[in-house]
Amino acid sequence: MTDSFPRQAIIDIGSNSIRLVVYGGPPRIPATLFNEKIMAGLGRTLDATGAIPDASIDSALRALARFKRLAAMMGVTSLRTVATAAVRDASNGNELLSRAADLGLGVELLSGEQEAETAALGVLSAIPDADGIVGDLGGGSLELARVAGGKVLDRISFPLGVLRISGLRETKGALEKLVASQLAKAPWLKRARTLPLYLVGGSWRALARVDMALSAYPLAIVHQYEMLPDSAARLARVVAQSSREQLRLVPSLSGSRVATLGEASALLAALVRELKSSKLIVSAYGLREGLIFGALPEEVRGEDPLIAACREEAEVQGRFPEHGELLDQWIAPLFPKNTDARLRLAACLLGDTGWRANPEFRAERAFETGAHGNWVGIDARGRVLLGQALFTAFGGGPNALNGLATLAGDAELRRAVQWGLAVRLGQRLSGGVAAPLRRSSLAVEGKTLKLSLAAEDRELYGDAVDKRFRQLAGDMGLEAKLV
Repeated sequence: MTDSFPRQAIIDIGSNSIRLVVYGGPPRIPATLFNEKIMAGLGRTLDATGAIPDASIDSALRALARFKRLAAMMGVTSLRTVATAAVRDASNGNELLSRAADLGLGVELLSGEQEAETAALGVLSAIPDADGIVGDLGGGSLELARVAGGKVLDRISFPLGVLRISGLRETKGALEKLVASQLAKAPWLKRARTLPLYLVGGSWRALARVDMALSAYPLAIVHQYEMLPDSAARLARVVAQSSREQLRLVPSLSGSRVATLGEASALLAALVRELKSSKLIVSAYGLREGLIFGALPEEVRGEDPLIAACREEAEVQGRFPEHGELLDQWIAPLFPKNTDARLRLAACLLGDTGWRANPEFRAERAFETGAHGNWVGIDARGRVLLGQALFTAFGGGPNALNGLATLAGDAELRRAVQWGLAVRLGQRLSGGVAAPLRRSSLAVEGKTLKLSLAAEDRELYGDAVDKRFRQLAGDMGLEAKLV
């Protein structure tokens, strides 16, 4: 259960913001228990003066003192503090580090390559099959890293943060020339052209929010949101033509990011043009999650983050925690292999977690859990299929909610409905306990859906079970047969 795991926290001293995040839960995919940031602007005048403003240092130290105190009160047993580009490059960066030490905080000053690798590990922790270039944009720097096969293959850091390039936009072509000259320093980037670009950092997540609003995207979750490469140039034009007041109307867009959206969009357009990226994929996970992920044993890092999170949810919310895995094995013979098997397992793991909800709203609550849950390792299509399966499993029928069905294909949604009907049958037959499922089986034989029961379980086949069995068979176009 979540409270049984030690709490850990990261203080991230960035060029634009300073943030505290407290994590709890299973090591592979810990949940965020607390998240707070202040916009200190440490790198705001770095290019002009080479130093962090005194006011920004004072603001940072106040935040660090508060964050240290909060972490102690929350029972954090492992607190790690890191600093990146602004502190790394400033002439008075050591002053901030020394005064943080006086507060009892030992700050790790990450090199540019360490920052790039850690951000890339954060992406891999949430998108294990990521294959492309990770781009982490901060206030003082831009980090790029090549990821494939679950590993970070190359990495580099450039002085191209949003706080450093504001003046370049006034001269036509200046930013594009600078980006091209900087990227030329990394020959491995030429071999990585036309690959997906994974976007990390608050400025680029804010741009994704703008794109979601422009396209009337129905799912308000930015993680693993995908954009076509020409979206970068479109966003640059839209942001340039929009007032700050107009941009603040974008749903879920942080007001603190509006001021640097112009720089972020112009840099993204120049980067995509240079890399010829095939698509843009947003990651809500980055440096902080990479610090945690990088410290895990190899066998834990290899766990599927979606399944690990669903197992934890079943442990906390379910009546019979062992039931999900067994239920998946029980219904598996009905479905072709390699057809979203991990999503089906996730549905089975979560199929016993909605019983606390009001009976009138269990289906809706289940759909929200699947489609809007705080999962990673799952894209928009997967969320809709998971939500549909759970909606059906809790009696909601075949129709998904909120217009999200457009994010998945009709055949896929039909299969998710059948997952839900099969889960519903298994839950009713067994009452949620393991033994009846272990002594029974489902199978498709020709035009027949066969349910085989042990003689000792014959009494379990009541009217409610018969109704759900026939409903599943009918949806699959089969005849129900009890053996």
